[in-house]
Amino acid sequence: MHKRLSLLVRSALYALRGGFLVRPLVIALLLGAAGAILSFAEEYAPALNAWIPEVLFPSHQDPQVAQTILAGIASSTMTVVSIIFAILLMTLTLASTQFSPRILVSFVRDRSTQWTLGIFLGTYCFCMAALPAVRSHPRPFVPVATVMTAMILALLCVSWLIFFIHHISQSISVNQIVDRIARETELVIDDLMPHPRGPAEQPEHGGPFRKARERLIVSRRSGYIRFVDVPFLVERAKNYGVQIVLERRVGHFVPSGVPIMRVLESGRVTPDREAELLSAFDIGPARTMQQDVEFGIIQIVDVALRAISPAINDPSTAISCIDQLSRVLIKWAGRSPPRTYLHGPPHVLRVVMPWIDFDGLLDTAFEQIRHYAKADIAVSLRLLRAFDDIASTGVPPQELQSLFRCGRRVIEGCEETLPEADLSRLRERLKRLEGRSFAHDLREV
Repeated sequence: MHKRLSLLVRSALYALRGGFLVRPLVIALLLGAAGAILSFAEEYAPALNAWIPEVLFPSHQDPQVAQTILAGIASSTMTVVSIIFAILLMTLTLASTQFSPRILVSFVRDRSTQWTLGIFLGTYCFCMAALPAVRSHPRPFVPVATVMTAMILALLCVSWLIFFIHHISQSISVNQIVDRIARETELVIDDLMPHPRGPAEQPEHGGPFRKARERLIVSRRSGYIRFVDVPFLVERAKNYGVQIVLERRVGHFVPSGVPIMRVLESGRVTPDREAELLSAFDIGPARTMQQDVEFGIIQIVDVALRAISPAINDPSTAISCIDQLSRVLIKWAGRSPPRTYLHGPPHVLRVVMPWIDFDGLLDTAFEQIRHYAKADIAVSLRLLRAFDDIASTGVPPQELQSLFRCGRRVIEGCEETLPEADLSRLRERLKRLEGRSFAHDLREV
């Protein structure tokens, strides 16, 4: 039960921190509480007013001035908040139509925008929470320190608005968008694959599979697998004395009623235990970046495909996307891949967890771009350069051969559309790429 709650909390926190709800709401509530507490403290500790010189706030005894200041700041901040929301809606609409609907995930997760909403809404809440303390009867009272704090917050809002306009003007740049997506994807790789690849790393070998009755456990809801609590599955498989083989990996769509895992020694899995195993999966209507490196690559590919479409015809944007994709693939190739066969105790196979491999990521990243860029020499040349950049980092022989195959497919597709002069440039670059095999052999020697 504790593990189930932790997974639900993780999923909820990931979903909420990726929108305009949690952080702005927390900031607004904290500043609102600060306004109420500070005005209350001034009433019961009048010495606080002595810290504010009359030069800064002459009207220490005029409640109407304080009410005017607080009400003016509150109304003006709400006016600016409406403008900010209009700017955000316009930006999200532009990004969705110009680039891809899937990149909206990175926009709503932008912390600068969340802080902007939080500070403006918090200033409004601060002023509204302090207004009831300002009164003329039965005894005039002016929370001077509170009013001064509200004025400081107003100045902060003005400065922050200038920063927000500058930030939003940069964030809609396509280079900034794909760079942000690439950075988020690299963070997922860091979390999923924290260890660098060793110089002589051997392929992973699984233990022997048991010869026992199998039980197919079907998904009870439809959606994308967004997160799998692998340690929880290993622990439960060990406690139950079974082996678990996952049928779908993170990022796959699983309809309700379709098998999601197989359990060997099925007689030890009761309906309650089956429900407990299913609780290790976070399934939702859309993919997320919790464990899904491929989803980050798909977002960048979407931008590239939209750029090289005949309606837009922007090969420079596609080239920028290819550069960022090569950056992500280099990061992946330099890390030890996530474990597929998990044991507990050692030499006792418990869970088989499929992950996407290098070939799968390579195909997702470049195959569609290669197909739609057959008539574009600039994009095709950059594809071959990207393969060469990845190969130059010292990838293993199997992955090097995959890069060679991708390079040859680029030229095979371009032979149908490009003239011989352009094809000679592509072949020259492919020759350089395939020369990496000789350099790799020398390193091995």
